[in-house]
Amino acid sequence: MAKKNDYTGQSATELEATEARLRKELFDLRFQHATRSLASSAELGNAKRELARVLTAKTAAKAG
Repeated sequence: MAKKNDYTGQSATELEATEARLRKELFDLRFQHATRSLASSAELGNAKRELARVLTAKTAAKAG
């Protein structure tokens, strides 16, 4: 799991790629959860938090 500081130094294109990867991962986790093949439901929360960190870094980069 990455921290906020891990994303502050990334460029906009890197953040876009990370966001796309995390959105796909979150989709896959939701699908696994729906089919009851997800080993740990905590992975869903972790993926959501990670995506939120990336989106926050993107917003901060736009603002400043």
